[in-house]
Amino acid sequence: MECKFCRIANHQAPAFVIYEDENFIAFLDIYPWVEGHTLVIPKEHYRWVWDMPPKLAGDYFQVVHKIANHYRKVFQTEFVMSRIYGYDIPHAHIHLFPDARGKIAFYPKQRLGRLSLEKGKELSQKLRLK
Repeated sequence: MECKFCRIANHQAPAFVIYEDENFIAFLDIYPWVEGHTLVIPKEHYRWVWDMPPKLAGDYFQVVHKIANHYRKVFQTEFVMSRIYGYDIPHAHIHLFPDARGKIAFYPKQRLGRLSLEKGKELSQKLRLK
């Protein structure tokens, strides 16, 4: 079975990239629960976050920390929800939901619909971490 997230990590599939370094890539979810809904993944394939070597997992959470704090500034909010689930796509990933208070409990109260090309470009430019 081909992994969708590995294809994104290897730039073989399109994505609205928010952050990228040697080991990780973060991109907008194309079926967002809230504006800015982001997936942060390791470039190397691991089935679960907990399968990663401890040092890499620590680096992973530093990246998630960096992006979440960036979103707090961009969205002018204290609240950025995170979720480690990993059941939908068999590749380790962490969801970030900026400014989600009152909009998400365990599942979204209202989904936003598919992310359009135009909105994806606009948001990825706004949210890109430099």
